[in-house]
Amino acid sequence: MQRKTFRNMQCPIARGLERVGEWWSMLLMREAFYGTRRFDDFQKNLDIAPNMLTRRLGALVEEGLLERRQYSEKPPRYEYVLTQCGRDFLPVLLAMLAWGNKHFAPEGTSVELLDKETGRLVEPVLVDGGTGERLSLKRHAVVPGPAAGEGMRRRLAAAAGFLAAAGDTQAENEALAAGGAS
Repeated sequence: MQRKTFRNMQCPIARGLERVGEWWSMLLMREAFYGTRRFDDFQKNLDIAPNMLTRRLGALVEEGLLERRQYSEKPPRYEYVLTQCGRDFLPVLLAMLAWGNKHFAPEGTSVELLDKETGRLVEPVLVDGGTGERLSLKRHAVVPGPAAGEGMRRRLAAAAGFLAAAGDTQAENEALAAGGAS
């Protein structure tokens, strides 16, 4: 059975999932950020079948997230290095790290983010690059961009009320967590 492709959807989330939406791909990207480069090391660290590893690495190379470089001629051996597109994926992984630590680590965190200069633990959050303010649905809106088609415009218009209400709930949850009321 042929898997549905998201490649031509207008949604940037769907297009991104087309490239890295399979769980092995996400874990391979994590390993690449940890410095893993060689096939045998990916296999050892993830306990992944060689045929699956070959397919997933090939797909990440084809999508431009990893580059395959030869490091030995006899026998021919290759390593996999993050491209700029791949390095730009880091915030996605850090957001998943924070989300997983917050909701799925009842025994406590096993991986944390540390500021190398201060030694302080860091909480990854998304911020507005212009103001440095934390993104929230209370203050920010998801709107159609210049290339949005009519279908995308209708979907986002229909979602506007739900997203605004979600922002109110988010503000209430943040206020409760801080010990106050909104």
